[in-house]
Amino acid sequence: MASKQNEYDPKHPPLTAGEKAKFAWYIGRMAKRGIAGESVYQGDLEKKVDRLLDGARERAEKNARQNAKK
Repeated sequence: MASKQNEYDPKHPPLTAGEKAKFAWYIGRMAKRGIAGESVYQGDLEKKVDRLLDGARERAEKNARQNAKK
């Protein structure tokens, strides 16, 4: 994780409360599918998690650029 509160780390972007809830929901669904068996398709949930993290990264980069201008 980032060492400072305002420092941007692209591997671990800060998530909003809504994003955290969605992330937990998707991970829970993936775990449930994992219990069903290894052959169960999880690609759709993985794409949703990737999209969620990409959006958080874009928002964090935008905020970092705006804070740098000040």
